[in-house]
Amino acid sequence: MLAGCATQPQLTKIEAFPKVYQERPLSILVLPPMNESTAAEAKEYYNTTIAEPLSFDGYYIFPLEVVSDILKNEGLYDSETLLNVPPQKFKEYFGADAVLYIKILKWDTAYYVIGGNVTVSISFLLKSTTTGDDLWKREGTMVLNTSGSTGNVGGVPGLVALVLTTAIKTAMADYVPVAKLANRVAITALPCGKYNPKCGLDQKDLVFQIGNIKQ
Repeated sequence: MLAGCATQPQLTKIEAFPKVYQERPLSILVLPPMNESTAAEAKEYYNTTIAEPLSFDGYYIFPLEVVSDILKNEGLYDSETLLNVPPQKFKEYFGADAVLYIKILKWDTAYYVIGGNVTVSISFLLKSTTTGDDLWKREGTMVLNTSGSTGNVGGVPGLVALVLTTAIKTAMADYVPVAKLANRVAITALPCGKYNPKCGLDQKDLVFQIGNIKQ
């Protein structure tokens, strides 16, 4: 069960992201994510999580491995370098209707004496490859609580057990499911694409301003 801080809804999808409905992109080119976290492996793991939810939302997603190989051959694999490429170039090279820029903001483990958590935070920016305009912008953050449990053991033995259990759970935490949930938090606000039955019917769906989501 998810719980978190959410303010009252302010806008509908069409009010928040009108250009998505105006342009109605069919295909999205997902660029290699920019990794701003301290985890060197974050980019590789994150790449396994993003295509599926975007496809389910109704968009054609160019195969990530193929895109990566082509960009490498063009000397453009460095994610930061891609920011300097005009979005229109991705329409010219790939035929994509929109390009998605992703930043991994956090891919972190926090551990303290009697608790711990794993945090994944991702930002998304979808740009038109026709006009270069921003179509959709969102951030998703998921926090997994890895605090241990001592059962019925109290006192110093219980505290030791709690510390050990928390340390083990935090060290063994799998980031991929947490990243998938962070994606879901963000992509819920993306208007549905052509290949989703709700395409064009979700204009009045509310977009919530969501803070950190905890599990």
